Amino acid sequence: MWKISSSYDWEMLRQFSWVRDMEGVPQSPVHHAEGDVAIHTRMVIEALQHLPEFVLLSEQEQHILMAAALLHDVEKRSTTQTDENGDIVSPGHAKKGAQTTRGILYREVETPFIIREAIVGLVRYHGLPLWVFQKEEPIKYLLRASLEVDTRLLVLLAKADVLGRICSDQAELLYRIDLFRELCVEQNCYGIPKAFSNDLSRFSYFRKEDQSPDYEPFDDTTSEVIVLSGIAGSGKDYYIKQQLADYAVISLDELRRKAKISHNDAQGNGRIIQEAKEMAREYLRKRKHFVWNATNITAQMRTQLIDLFALYHPRIRIVYLEVPYKKLISQNNNRDFPIPMNAIERMINKLEVPKTWEAHEVVYVV
Repeated sequence: MWKISSSYDWEMLRQFSWVRDMEGVPQSPVHHAEGDVAIHTRMVIEALQHLPEFVLLSEQEQHILMAAALLHDVEKRSTTQTDENGDIVSPGHAKKGAQTTRGILYREVETPFIIREAIVGLVRYHGLPLWVFQKEEPIKYLLRASLEVDTRLLVLLAKADVLGRICSDQAELLYRIDLFRELCVEQNCYGIPKAFSNDLSRFSYFRKEDQSPDYEPFDDTTSEVIVLSGIAGSGKDYYIKQQLADYAVISLDELRRKAKISHNDAQGNGRIIQEAKEMAREYLRKRKHFVWNATNITAQMRTQLIDLFALYHPRIRIVYLEVPYKKLISQNNNRDFPIPMNAIERMINKLEVPKTWEAHEVVYVV
């Protein structure tokens, strides 16, 4: 049974430096009259435990939600500012908090991959039930979120987040959460990922405007592209040797070594990426299967590649590889060409684990 702490007593939780960092971080007196982020987080944890629905959860789900409640505002410490109107705001704290959460649960509190990513998703989307209807495409945004987070647990976290504060609009916020829950039920994604008829339907839906999630496009895929993703030292080269020996490989590291270009040479790396993309176009034109071997640790990196590959209609599979933190350090040190430790740490801080909506198929080798 995984849990972030042996006790949820606040003094016990203060063992974590990032919990102590919440103390003294101001919040809007309009939306959070209770006080600083530490006071709010403590109230959220208490509110969560008193929800009738919380008691009905499995013990593991309860621990997942408690960890998410503890971490949901972890990055208000770095994002809180006073805007031009004099209001205290924390723009981007959920997205940054999700990445910090992943780092904490990878390095500091060893956490199974599935549990860790469940908590990361809850932190990332903890405000979604309150503002989903303000999005330009609320249905599409909801369906994508349902592939990343359990919306049933998300509703409970959002309720606790609202109940764990002092504000004049609490009843309205709770009503918004009820509407969000009804929308999830209506879209068949309450507590379950949205189901699509097939991988191509899902891939196409999130890439095209004005397409129904029920639409089944014609399968015109002509070849297969495998995009590897993972922090340096996670075993991508070994995976290719063991699983993909028959595929052509485009390796950015190999191209850099041949050209004698270092990882921190921005101009040289730009040339290498362009060379690699031209190799990919040639394989795609010939409908030849190949592997793109690079770290690809952020969604933006992967999107740029997939946008290029998709023009040629291949089937795209992302393979994400991960090993425990201590093993990662050991494997990197034993590489023929080890990456500097500070670069590894930067990768961990930037890591965005691939989600199923990014490609036709996403495989996790953990």
